Amino acid sequence: MENMRLILILALAFVLFLIYQAWVEDYSTPPIASTETETFAGSSAAERANGGSPADAPDAPAVGAPTVNAVPGAFAADQEAESALAAGPIVVETDVLRAEISPRGGTIQALYLLDYKQNADDPSKPFQLLKATTPNLFIVQSGLLGGPDNDLPTHEAVFTPAQQRYSLTEGDNELLVELFWQNDAGIQVVKRYRFERSRFLVHASQEIINSTDAPIAVRDYEQLQRTELYDPAKSSFIHTYTGGVYYGPEVKYKKESFADMSKRPLDLTITDGWVAMIQHYFMAAWIPPTGIEETFYTKAIDGDSRYIIGTYSPAITIPAGASHTFESQLFAGPKLQDRLAEIAPGLELAVDYGWLTILAEPIFWLLNAIHSVVGNWGWAIIILTILIKAAFYKLSETSYKSMANMRKMTPRIQALKDRYGDDKEKLNQAFMELYKKEKINPLGGCLPILVQIPVFIALYWVLLESVELRHAPFILWLDNLTEPDPLYILPLIMGVSMFVQQKLNPPPPDPMQAKIFMALPFVFTVFFAFFPSGLVLYWVTNNLLSISQQWYITRKVEQAASQGGGHSSKKSK
Repeated sequence: MENMRLILILALAFVLFLIYQAWVEDYSTPPIASTETETFAGSSAAERANGGSPADAPDAPAVGAPTVNAVPGAFAADQEAESALAAGPIVVETDVLRAEISPRGGTIQALYLLDYKQNADDPSKPFQLLKATTPNLFIVQSGLLGGPDNDLPTHEAVFTPAQQRYSLTEGDNELLVELFWQNDAGIQVVKRYRFERSRFLVHASQEIINSTDAPIAVRDYEQLQRTELYDPAKSSFIHTYTGGVYYGPEVKYKKESFADMSKRPLDLTITDGWVAMIQHYFMAAWIPPTGIEETFYTKAIDGDSRYIIGTYSPAITIPAGASHTFESQLFAGPKLQDRLAEIAPGLELAVDYGWLTILAEPIFWLLNAIHSVVGNWGWAIIILTILIKAAFYKLSETSYKSMANMRKMTPRIQALKDRYGDDKEKLNQAFMELYKKEKINPLGGCLPILVQIPVFIALYWVLLESVELRHAPFILWLDNLTEPDPLYILPLIMGVSMFVQQKLNPPPPDPMQAKIFMALPFVFTVFFAFFPSGLVLYWVTNNLLSISQQWYITRKVEQAASQGGGHSSKKSK
């Protein structure tokens, strides 16, 4: 009875936790309108024409003085710039992605991941991670900051591309995209993106050539700008984090939510770190060069409807006639743990397993190793569940033996309740004497269950967070383990298995508790009907294994009791 009460409390707590997460996701911020509107050019035409930093640029301290011979209107779109804008975005296509780069600021305004589909039902449409329209605006920006008048190109300046289209051909391993800017004062800027075969990592640089007759002070910045994630197809029962994160050797991995950005801007100096915007399965991150003290910052603009996380460098002085190149790396793609770990320290932490990461990481490693052998994520989940169940066999055996012994005591416990009625003090005293006489610990099944709970929760997050399982098929009608079972067969099996488990446990003497327990299989069947089928497959497998193990142990205990091996039989002799 005590074991079942514990299981009930934990189950209800788990469900309430999921409901709370769904409530926070749905009501903490208002949903974004679903109309498609062009919004990525954040500053007004007047701001762009008159120079100065746009509203969505970092609020970095000004450096140096205005460039000698700088001319007002250096950002004004001349005929060449107008032609560049009219030609549209620069299109870059590799074997794994297709990007669109705007001439305005060299902003990456669209990014499609060719090996990942937007919807499992439409394999012809690749997943779009970056886009310049709402809802779900998400863009990558970079620029330069100079003197008080900021006579250097921010992400609003118009660049001229070397060519309009780039495509990775057979035999090529990289593509180099170049964009050019210059002003009448004699400053030239070359912005470069280097894309590589089979990689989601882009090498970015900004080269400043100072052809003036005086030194200039410059700092570079890189930032990610996005709106809240709006997904009408997302299950209300599954919550995953969308927002900013950053990492540094001293601060480790930190989340910077949209609410945090609205309340207080981030202003933190970090060496050898990175900043990112993450969402379920995918992310974009700016990784500054190592060994340089960078300032990490956040902003909320347009009435807290757009959010920015970025990094800017210390000011660099470039002598007259010299040049300097700022370099950084951009990762934009799926959160593949083995690849992230190779790119930058701590980047794999963007696969957010929460406070159980220490357990979840080895569980994912084992799941991935099994998949490399069997080649099917569904079977890998089943085999992993069997291995975890085997590892906890002895602990489960202790728990099920305790339940079986309590089950034998059910008639005697009921007799005591009938004898003492509402006298709780005498009833509890009689219970303790009975447990002591029969050498039964009513809480004997609690500790094994408590030990296993963190492992099962960690596995839950592994199945929820791993992009490797996204749209993965299993067998027959289960063609997508990240979507609910379309025929509701798995949730029904789960509900039946839960009902069978209840029958193997000692029935609660309290009629109200008995009614609640009878309703639980139905309640959980409804909940799991909305869960990804991969998670339900895990629960079904675990339940079936638990039923088999509990039935076997209960049968052994009952056979021992019938043959005189039980405590009560020994006493009767």
